[in-house]
Amino acid sequence: MDMGGHDMGSMSPPAGAGAAAAVKKMRYTHMTFFWGKNSEVLFTMWPGTRGGMYALALIFVFALALILEFLGSRRLETCLSKLLRRAPAAAGAARTAVHAVRVGVAYLLMLALMSFNGGVFLVAVAGHAAGFLAFRSGLFGGPAQLEEGRKDDPVCC
Repeated sequence: MDMGGHDMGSMSPPAGAGAAAAVKKMRYTHMTFFWGKNSEVLFTMWPGTRGGMYALALIFVFALALILEFLGSRRLETCLSKLLRRAPAAAGAARTAVHAVRVGVAYLLMLALMSFNGGVFLVAVAGHAAGFLAFRSGLFGGPAQLEEGRKDDPVCC
């Protein structure tokens, strides 16, 4: 459709265009959860239709969720406090940098979830659960030990 000389993206090829313009491949983005390895996660055509790249994408999303839990844990905060106790300005800058990275990772994870792939959703939840178990639950020397104020904390630094 031509509106005042501007092409509004009609589906029909322009007059005089060859067969190549008529065969232009249209991409479809899912707006509901779907199952399958043929998807796009974060980047155009990645992982595509390759099973190995889909597995790599799932590992990447799992790692993002795990890293996000670590960046929000008290364990990291305690490490920063111990390392930078004598320099409050450096401690503030380090905490700000960690927060900025945490927000960036959270947005990246959100964009991956917007692929609406069921496998991506499941590994993101599994990554958060594993990160919570490792860094926040206290099972592996997390917040429960750190709150006691142990000086010989093997978890930190």
